[in-house]
Amino acid sequence: MTTLKSKLKEDLTTAMKARDELTSSTLRLTLTAITKEEVSGKSARELSDDEVHKVIAKEAKKRREAAEAFAQGGRAEQAEREKAEGELLDAYLPKQLSDDELNAIVTQAVEEARAAGAEGPRAMGAVMKIVGPKVTGLAEGGRVAATVKKLLAG
Repeated sequence: MTTLKSKLKEDLTTAMKARDELTSSTLRLTLTAITKEEVSGKSARELSDDEVHKVIAKEAKKRREAAEAFAQGGRAEQAEREKAEGELLDAYLPKQLSDDELNAIVTQAVEEARAAGAEGPRAMGAVMKIVGPKVTGLAEGGRVAATVKKLLAG
């Protein structure tokens, strides 16, 4: 079975042969981040595909934030590059939930939390606890929290 990490390495080799600078530099940086994660902690280990997904998601998020920062700073060319790198990494992640799918999951969680007696500010934590495991890797944390707040406010 091919691991996600070995797929990244294969794609890096292909990109290098094709002289695709954007893809090769993006994948190289991502593989470095994965290796760094593998050697952090007490003993070196091989990351599971889920852990590799987390590293890729973190890298993609960094690119989106950098793209925004560059765009605000009037550096359109660099913003475009960061955006392109982020989109390239997104392709390795599980498909993100649509707004409708996320709303449905959060709505159900709000009902569950209220049924369990969660009210007011405490309800946010209760709903996030229910929603969290269902959307991990499928929706960005900030997006989930915003949806929960919106639906709790009614």
